Amino acid sequence: MILHDLISFELLRVIWWLLLGVLLIGFALTDGFDMGVGALLPFVAKTDNERRVVINTVGPVWEGNQVWFILGGGAIFAAWPPLYAVSFSGFYLAMFVVLAALILRPVAFKYRSKRDSQSWRNAWDWALFVGGAVPPVIFGVAVGNVLQGAPFHLTEDLQPMYDGSFYGKFLALLNPFSILAGLVSFGMLLMHGAAWLTVKTDGVIAARARSIGMIMGLIAMAGFALAGVWLAVGIDGYAIVGAVVADGPSNPLHSEVMKGGSWLAAYSARPWIAIAPALGFLGMAMAIHGLRSGGEVSTLLWSKLGIFGVISTVGLTMFPFILPSSVDPKSSLTVWDSSSSHLTLFVMLVVTVIFMPIILLYTAWVYKVLWGKVTEDDVTANSDSVY
Repeated sequence: MILHDLISFELLRVIWWLLLGVLLIGFALTDGFDMGVGALLPFVAKTDNERRVVINTVGPVWEGNQVWFILGGGAIFAAWPPLYAVSFSGFYLAMFVVLAALILRPVAFKYRSKRDSQSWRNAWDWALFVGGAVPPVIFGVAVGNVLQGAPFHLTEDLQPMYDGSFYGKFLALLNPFSILAGLVSFGMLLMHGAAWLTVKTDGVIAARARSIGMIMGLIAMAGFALAGVWLAVGIDGYAIVGAVVADGPSNPLHSEVMKGGSWLAAYSARPWIAIAPALGFLGMAMAIHGLRSGGEVSTLLWSKLGIFGVISTVGLTMFPFILPSSVDPKSSLTVWDSSSSHLTLFVMLVVTVIFMPIILLYTAWVYKVLWGKVTEDDVTANSDSVY
């Protein structure tokens, strides 16, 4: 028996669907608070020393946290090639905006303190705001569009084709439901950033972070609830018609897909997945309570649980769909017909099993070494530091 046959093709597809979710959630849980802190920077810190305190809470860790985003993109490329081809071509302009914001952030980190000029530093502080605020909004907008289906179809040779002009495709992404999803993402990650600041700072910075974090958490919760109602009554779902070939070739055109009904039908078929939105609401509600009552580490953990629940809700609600097509449902990409080969998925899994624990252990060690609050005394005593 060939070694990779020990794990079925069907199971490998599910495992890599789960691992993709793990990578995306890992990115939101770690780099999410970095971006939240950047977006909060101009509002929670007023003096230069206060802003240096805020920046130093994430300065030593943001690069490592962003690795989760790179791993997620790499996993899509290697494990789900059709998804990579369709999403990165159709959402190209949106991806470019995200990339520009993510490039702006490290430049701002490195150059902000190079000159002792208030106007110079203010400009880079607003660059950090843009680098922290834009990606969460765009990511949320992208999720909103995925739930509605993207306007693409596949040719007979599986080449993805998008309808509309180059700029028209970008503007089409900014529809009311996707904007709501962007608002949920923005509020959720700013709440997460505020929770991080309560752990890493004290005094007036932490107090301001608590106030803003509570407001953003309430906005995220309300938006999440509204999105659920909207999905139930105003957004068509997708379903595979006929037999499902879970271990067949990766050709989406072999499946029969129907558009119609509701995404929430998944909760009738698999009632256990209701735990995901429940965890989302519970985590956000308890994070808001923690921000109000003065909690620190517990507030951050509740915030992480809320993010986990919200992102898991999307994945579990859509399963087995990864990227539906709004113009040609038959072209929709699912877990069963959009993956790499059996051997490729197996080799990737072996590599992941070896290296993922090492990454997690190293990350845990870094956070242990860097644990503790950042104070104004710390930054004034190190006036020549990078941040």
